[in-house]
Amino acid sequence: MVGSAFTRNKVIFYSVSFFLWFSHFVYLPILSPYIEFLGGKYVYIGLVLSSYGFMQFVCRLPIGIVSDLLKRRKPFIIFGMCTSAASCFLFALTEHLGFVLLARALAGVAAATWVVFTVLFSSYFTDSRVHEAMSSISFIVVLAQLLGMIVSGFIVDSLGWHAPFWIGGLLSLLGATLALLIYEPNVKAGAPVQLGDLSSVIREPLLLKVSFLSIIAHSIIFTTMFGFLPTYATRIGLNTQELSFVVFAFMIPHAIGTLFLGNVIVPRLGKWNALNVAFLGTVVFTLLTPMIDTKVPLMVVQGFNGFFLGILFPLLLGMSIESIAREKRATAMGVYQALYAVGMFTGPFLAGVLSASFGLAVGFYFCAGLALLASILVFVWKRNEERQSIERFDMSG
Repeated sequence: MVGSAFTRNKVIFYSVSFFLWFSHFVYLPILSPYIEFLGGKYVYIGLVLSSYGFMQFVCRLPIGIVSDLLKRRKPFIIFGMCTSAASCFLFALTEHLGFVLLARALAGVAAATWVVFTVLFSSYFTDSRVHEAMSSISFIVVLAQLLGMIVSGFIVDSLGWHAPFWIGGLLSLLGATLALLIYEPNVKAGAPVQLGDLSSVIREPLLLKVSFLSIIAHSIIFTTMFGFLPTYATRIGLNTQELSFVVFAFMIPHAIGTLFLGNVIVPRLGKWNALNVAFLGTVVFTLLTPMIDTKVPLMVVQGFNGFFLGILFPLLLGMSIESIAREKRATAMGVYQALYAVGMFTGPFLAGVLSASFGLAVGFYFCAGLALLASILVFVWKRNEERQSIERFDMSG
C-alpha cells in the first residue's frame, strides 16, 4: 500500500477515529457538573465516571482475543461506532441518573473497540515505524479530545445541556458510515492462531510492566482533567465557557507532546528516560493544581501537566506491542488496554470517595502520589534492563 492509496486509507482511518473520540469528549467537561445538576453526589459522580473504564476493562481483552482468532478488525470498528451513537443518544433522551450511568457504560463498550483500531492502523506501517504510527494516531485522538472539550461549554451555554450528546450521536453515526470504507489488509494464509498461543502474550513481562504504568497514567488523567478538574474549576469561580479555556490550555501542550514523541522525544531521551521525565513532571503539576484558586495560574499548570501526560500515552501504547508478533497484537493490545482501563475506573472512584470524605484537593494529592510511584518503578525497571543487557553482552563475549 503506497502513494495515494496509503494517503486515502490514512485519511479515512483518521476521520473515523476522530469521530469516535470527539463524540465521547464533546460532553466530558460538562459531565460531572451535569450529574451534579441532576442531583448526583461525589460518590455517584465517581461511579458514573468509573463505569466508562470498568466496561473497557471487561470488554477489551475479549475483543482483542476474538479479533485475533477471526483475523478481522473492521467489523469491531463498525460495532464501536454504532455503540458510541447509542450511548450519546441515551444521554440526550433522559435525565434519569440510572440511565446516565448506563449511557456512560455504553461509551466504555464503544471505547473498548479502540483495541482493534490501533492494531489495524499499526498494520499499515512496518515494525520499525510502530512508534511513529502510535504517535500519529494518538495525535488524532488528542485533537478530537481537544476540539470536543473546547466547544463543549459553548455548546451548553448556547443550546442547553443535551446538545453535546445529540452532536456526539450524529457524528458517531457518520463515523459508522465512513468505517465501511476502512481498508483492512488481507491476512496471509497460515496456521490459525490458537488460544494457547495467545496465553503466552498475556504473560509477557514488558507488556505487564507497561500496562501497570498505563493504569497509573489513566488513573491520573481520568481523575483530573477528564474527571474532577471541571468540578474543581467551577468551585473556584470559573463558568462553563471558562472551562473551555482551561481545557484548551491542557490539550494544546498535550497534543504537542503526543505529536513530537515518535520523531523527537524518544530518539533523544530513549523510552525509559522519556517515561521518567513525564511522570516526574506529572507529579509536580498535579500536586500544584489544588493549591491554585484563580483562572490563569490554573491554565498554566494544566498546560505543563498536559504536555507531560501527552508524552506518556503514545509511548506506552507503542511499547505494549513493539515486541509482539503481528498476528497476536490484538490480544496484546487487548491485555494492555483492559489493564489500563483499571485505572480509568479505580482512579475516579477512589478519588470520589476521598473527595467526599476529605475534600476535592485530596483527590489531586492521591494522583500525584501515583505518579511518583510510577517514576520510581520506571527507574528500577530501567536499571534492571540495563543490568540484564550487560549480563547478556558478557555471556556472548
